[in-house]
Amino acid sequence: MEKVKRTRAHVARLELSAAQVAVLDGQAHAARALWNLLHEYFTFRQGRFATLKECDAAIRAARREIDWMGQLPAQAAQAVLKTYRQAWANFFNPDHPAERPTFKARFRSRPAVDVPQARDLQIKRINRRWGGVNLPKAGRARFRWTKDLPGVTKGGPSGRITGARLVKDAFGWQIVFRTETIAAPVISTHPGLAVGIDRGITVALALSDQTTREHRPWLTNGEREHLRRLEKKSARQRAAHTPGQPASHRLRRTYDQIARLRAKAKRRAVDWQHQTTTELAGTFGVVVVEDLKITNMVRSAKGTIEQPGRNVTQKAGLNRAITGEAWGRTVTLLEYKTRDRGGLVVKVPAPGTSQTCHRCGHRDPASRDGTRVSCANPECGWTGDADINAAINIRNAAGTVVSGRGDLGAAGSAKRQPPRAA
Repeated sequence: MEKVKRTRAHVARLELSAAQVAVLDGQAHAARALWNLLHEYFTFRQGRFATLKECDAAIRAARREIDWMGQLPAQAAQAVLKTYRQAWANFFNPDHPAERPTFKARFRSRPAVDVPQARDLQIKRINRRWGGVNLPKAGRARFRWTKDLPGVTKGGPSGRITGARLVKDAFGWQIVFRTETIAAPVISTHPGLAVGIDRGITVALALSDQTTREHRPWLTNGEREHLRRLEKKSARQRAAHTPGQPASHRLRRTYDQIARLRAKAKRRAVDWQHQTTTELAGTFGVVVVEDLKITNMVRSAKGTIEQPGRNVTQKAGLNRAITGEAWGRTVTLLEYKTRDRGGLVVKVPAPGTSQTCHRCGHRDPASRDGTRVSCANPECGWTGDADINAAINIRNAAGTVVSGRGDLGAAGSAKRQPPRAA
């Protein structure tokens, strides 16, 4: 039986010297500047886009004529061109929700450098906690070893490392290994039951089996207060800032402190989502979720000068709460984890799931009062938790599928048995 290849990413923290950090910072700024030069060259032509051959020739000429372009390794420069071309391909793809490529600002873009060739990395395990890796033009560096990499350690997972990407966040530089593992195909469907999941704010995940998956606030009370004070401090510093002039070192330092707190909250959120989705993918065979248009849900309510919005402050708070839960990332993690286990993620239409009684099917927008829902049908009169009711409706709506991702059955069959009630 032919085995399948699975591509995954593994993130590890790098331990760098001050000189190595300076080298990678210079490479990242050169990569960003190269992107901007490519965008200008690609778009500002006489009525046509530049071809791949023309872009490649322009990069080679720029590396000979511009001194600082030499900071960026040649293969990393080619990776910038490849990424830029892929961004345009995604934009023109009607099935891909990508925006039009544009210029990258110095302080608003995430510093990153690509290492497309795995042989340049020379990965070795040093001890139980650390591994060693070669960084182009930066030398040998250590990274935190938290997981066996395919093709590196004896007895580890079969496969190989195809490349890496160096990414900088608020805590420093990290390396993202691109791994390719070889696994036997899933020949049978997941034995677990079907479950509907309602994503919310007060209750993170409500399941149709009348259980919930909740988490603590991503930041402690002290950390939230510290973040509030830093944001007020940055507002005062911005008020004293002269427009058009570079930000002061004090303002930049305040921005860095805010970024570290927000990055800490994101790390905790991603960790909880990984643990929760792994547990759900291993327990249930079919996971049914709502097909939410999250981008539309978090739009601002400011309106226009002619038609100003109402309850703008309340809507802004709701948008922050929705964004903090990262509903889309939860579904993305569920999709590939259930697929690896022979399961399926199904998306169903979202309207009415929290306003419809799952017992009799009566729908009334006024039936929900906060976290409780009461059926207005006098012959039913069911009362219960609104989130659990919505989760049951989501599971029962699996027959009206918007999309589904995962295993379609044994031996590649295009048909699948209907979800089994929990």
